[in-house]
Amino acid sequence: MRALWQPTPAAIEGSRLTAFTRYAAAATGREFVDYAALHRWSVASPEQFWRCLWDFVDVVHSRAADTVLTNADQFLDARWFSGARLNYAENLLRFRDEKPALISLLETGERTQMSYRELFEQTAAVSSQFKALGIKPGDRIAGWLPNIPQAVVAMLAATSLGAVWSSCSPDFGSEGALDRFGQIEPRLLIACNGYHYAGKTHDVRAKVQAVADRVKSVEQIIWVDVVADLTCEGGLAWQDLIVKPQESLVFAQLAFDAPLYILYSSGTTGKPKCIVHGAGGTLLQHMKEQQLHVDLRREDRLFFFTTCGWMMWNWLVSGLATGATLILYDGSPFHPTPATLWNMADAEGVTIFGISAKYLSSISKEGLQPRLTHGLTTLRTLISTGSPLAPETYAYIYDKVKPDVHLISMSGGTDIVSCFVIGNPCAPVYSGEIQCAGLGMDVAVYNDAGQPVQREKGELVCRQPFPCCPLEFWNDIDNERLHAAYFERFPGVWAQGDFAELTENSGYIIYGRSDAVLNPGGVRIGTAEIYRQLEDLDSVADAVCVGQDWDGDVRVVLFVVMSPGIDLDQALIIDIRARIRANASPRHTPARVIAVRDIPRTMSGKIAELAVRDVIHGRPVKNTSALANPEALECFKGIKELAN
Repeated sequence: MRALWQPTPAAIEGSRLTAFTRYAAAATGREFVDYAALHRWSVASPEQFWRCLWDFVDVVHSRAADTVLTNADQFLDARWFSGARLNYAENLLRFRDEKPALISLLETGERTQMSYRELFEQTAAVSSQFKALGIKPGDRIAGWLPNIPQAVVAMLAATSLGAVWSSCSPDFGSEGALDRFGQIEPRLLIACNGYHYAGKTHDVRAKVQAVADRVKSVEQIIWVDVVADLTCEGGLAWQDLIVKPQESLVFAQLAFDAPLYILYSSGTTGKPKCIVHGAGGTLLQHMKEQQLHVDLRREDRLFFFTTCGWMMWNWLVSGLATGATLILYDGSPFHPTPATLWNMADAEGVTIFGISAKYLSSISKEGLQPRLTHGLTTLRTLISTGSPLAPETYAYIYDKVKPDVHLISMSGGTDIVSCFVIGNPCAPVYSGEIQCAGLGMDVAVYNDAGQPVQREKGELVCRQPFPCCPLEFWNDIDNERLHAAYFERFPGVWAQGDFAELTENSGYIIYGRSDAVLNPGGVRIGTAEIYRQLEDLDSVADAVCVGQDWDGDVRVVLFVVMSPGIDLDQALIIDIRARIRANASPRHTPARVIAVRDIPRTMSGKIAELAVRDVIHGRPVKNTSALANPEALECFKGIKELAN
């Protein structure tokens, strides 16, 4: 295969990955001839690798670890950096100068900026107020906020005290927020009065108060005024918290595996799982990914389009530990025009630009050509995640966005608040492939017999413990649900739930979620293989593909949302089926192609394939509050074509 992008010799020489490779070689007396050799060592000698990484990224700590790893042969009993004492917020606030730490942009055009010194001072002030309210290590603080500086400050203030931070975005309905915060029992709820999206203003005061009333653990609401003229009654005002602190900020020094974050599964099959992540594992993994795999440096301006309800927000804020400037954006990426984020990238000098694969596919169909309309002179790296990135979108990026950009597709999840497979700034990019397994992650693809395979589709697994493994699911007695979620398929091996392939280039292709895999005639097919055939079809705006139980087998059904002004006629159905048959296989070819008005998605924008499958089979969807647009499910009820 022809590489779409190759790093220059100078870029390789100056990369943080090369610097780490030399550091590790000097520390261990080994020679690493290429990335494959470095990765083999990182999983064969995890104690050496993670110790070298700890030293290289300069983790701020008050006490070093006695032992890097114990119980290395047992995933859930493995213990990392025993004896170490550190604080996550202290690592993110190691810089206290005038360099911009946060640049915040709302879709209304409002722009604010905060230096590292100001970020530290505001964190100290809010931490002092939290302490006065009696917050102590292990207490939960919930944020129901847009992606704004106050969310970052609140998280840092909470974690500076050893409290556990958990957040969701203000577009969550009251039941969705209750399903999450009601389980973890936060003492404080920090919420906005409203938010702006797609040119509209949304007042959320009533639903915030309703949730706080039902979550009996909430002792105080702290209101953040995002929308002017929406007065909040009761609770505390954020502005009253950011006064001069009563005492200097003292960071709580806690164990490596002290709880830091609680994140949530999508919750489409029931109440979301509350996934508890540790401070040390999250910090070390994020610094590894950002500095070595993304090549993040202090002079960078890092942007990722995310909400506070997606794990990429947690990943983004860890960029403070490197001293980069974070660009926060809240609002619709298509308001007032589809070029909004590219305008921002030019205006703010973004060097690393992160976005979802769905967004990139959408602007491709919109015909956007940033290469012709924007300078993008500072842009060095483009990151995509959230769903598989189709080869057609790889081509679009290099043809229409920027030909010399390092495209990093990466995949992991809320489960590990990071990635299993990711980018490599010192290696080529091939169409449709994620470049490599992350350092220290013993990733493989297993067939149904539990054997590692290459150039064959199977289950993405990780065969050894890693520091960012979740500590637990909240209130999961004896880790029963945690074990069931990841270790039932292959005992002692983490199964991520992704249908994947290891390529001849040692890269990875993700074909979709394993639980959404189609199985016509006993052949497993990833839904991404079908979606990619529609990428360059301008007449189709969106699609969802599911398997329908039929005549003792499974048949493939494709639902499509048509672009404005276009109807799904027989000629187009024939064209769609022919494309899929020719470019995938006859088994991929849908038995039915049906037009619908809308497609249900989770709050993080992922297609809710399982919910659609339940609806067409007449089964109830267990948790519609997990969906951003639950009304879309109505489109799939009573469809006559599915009875034939």
